[in-house]
Amino acid sequence: MKTMAIFKRELKAYFESPVAYVFLVVFLVLTGFLTFSVTQFFERGSADLQPFFFWHPWVYLLLVPAGTMALWAEERRAGTIELLLTMPVTMTQAILGKFFAAWLFITIALALTFPIVLTTMYLGSPDLGVVAAGYLGSVLLGGAYVAVGMLTSSMTRSTVISFVLALVVCLVFLLAGWAPVTGFFDQWAPNWLVEAIAGLSFMPHFESIQRGVIDLRDIIYFISIMGFMIAATHVVLDNRKSA
Repeated sequence: MKTMAIFKRELKAYFESPVAYVFLVVFLVLTGFLTFSVTQFFERGSADLQPFFFWHPWVYLLLVPAGTMALWAEERRAGTIELLLTMPVTMTQAILGKFFAAWLFITIALALTFPIVLTTMYLGSPDLGVVAAGYLGSVLLGGAYVAVGMLTSSMTRSTVISFVLALVVCLVFLLAGWAPVTGFFDQWAPNWLVEAIAGLSFMPHFESIQRGVIDLRDIIYFISIMGFMIAATHVVLDNRKSA
């Protein structure tokens, strides 16, 4: 119940801020522009949402750190974190409440893209199972980005520093499986290490789900990333509290 109270407080704070509405508008405009103009959606002659989902990791890279940078940094800057942590709520409850509120906010932004699905259905007969899988993958990917942003926000009082740190960490996760990166490690690292680094990348797991292949290992991967980042946030805040 206490987690739910924090959750409601944080979600309400999102929609009481004009920044939230700017975020939603930018997200929708950017995804629409990239889908229809950059990837030339109508010229492809194929009724599927591959061009739409293709851009999600990169749109999230810019916008999710902006949406999560104030989660803890603003609390620390304003001095309200002490008040929050003296309330009858555990650190875990506070962290989970903030995390799920931010994740739901990102999910709401994603849900508002449904006109793109309707457009695709009007133009042809897309595989709705693949479309649903793509949305599932995007929701899980968004959760991983939110968890990273929450961790970096807990590490600093500055929202700008939090944004930059989250962007860099998320970019590392995106590019970990990129051929030039794995090629660099191939030159001197053992094969198991190269495979482990490549396995940390968001992209192969997201792309697998996006294609309609819902593998339990991919879902466990994203949940593990979220769990690790949440646990790390707890450690950081606990150390700050006891310092």
